Amino acid sequence: MPTSIAEGKDWSLERFERHKPDTVTDVGPGEGTYAKLFRPVHHGVWWTGIEIHKPYAAKYKLRSTKTRAMYDELHVEDARESEVHLFYRDLVIFGDVLEHMPREDAADLLVKAEAAGCWHILVSLPIVEAPQGEVDGNPHEAHVHHWDAADMDATLARLGGRTESMRGETLGVWWWSRRG
Repeated sequence: MPTSIAEGKDWSLERFERHKPDTVTDVGPGEGTYAKLFRPVHHGVWWTGIEIHKPYAAKYKLRSTKTRAMYDELHVEDARESEVHLFYRDLVIFGDVLEHMPREDAADLLVKAEAAGCWHILVSLPIVEAPQGEVDGNPHEAHVHHWDAADMDATLARLGGRTESMRGETLGVWWWSRRG
């Protein structure tokens, strides 16, 4: 679904406040959960969104307007095919998005972000069985791969760096940081 449950959001916000990134790419923003949560605590951040489902851009007003800034830059495309420079950011967010693609594609996308030079990666996804098909005419909402916490731990460990994590009852959340 284009939204996310509240579990892990406070934990994520604490890390965002600690690191205060100035550039963010939000992969699969849906209704803009993370932009809404993080924008008020750190102003002046350049927000890039990569949204695969074009109708969400209008429905959730993801593009900036004169009265309300959600994303400074919005790309309506599949992030797996996005230009690598979109991942050269202080923070790349994969919030409830990696479960919507095959595991290998998700792992490759994380590697793409790390190889592009991002400093931090935030991942949030269900760690319980959460079957889901198409939602509101969006076939990209289907859950394609079920992740468990150990699988995501191992995937992020291959990037090097260091990882903090939080496991809730439904969602797991990871904050990966480049060593530097």
